[in-house]
Amino acid sequence: MSQDIVADALNMIRNAKRARKETIKINRISNLLIGILKIMKQKNTIRKYKIDSRGKTIEVTIGELNECKAIKPRFSVDKTQIEKYRRRYLPSRNFGTMIVSTNKGLITHEEAQEKKIGGSLIAYFY
Repeated sequence: MSQDIVADALNMIRNAKRARKETIKINRISNLLIGILKIMKQKNTIRKYKIDSRGKTIEVTIGELNECKAIKPRFSVDKTQIEKYRRRYLPSRNFGTMIVSTNKGLITHEEAQEKKIGGSLIAYFY
């Protein structure tokens, strides 16, 4: 286990999907990870997640997911650079989602382009 909770959790989800597991239990949580899981649930890449605040764990049920990874290093991008990184990390134009941390909170790269704001790249999934 490294110090990056988000990268560890996304690796656990990806490995569980490759092992054809339906659910996975993540033992370390953070507010950033919960925000990422919320976006992934909206995009139907995970079916549901359940937070156990006493045990400090999250149980995730995996849905339609091919790949999910944290972006390292976390590049700071402005509104004009989002397209460049979208081409680098996502396989095709209308396929996949990058998560951007902005001063408005965690949003997808499409929302960041619509609102014309930049931020820091956190993760991507498709």
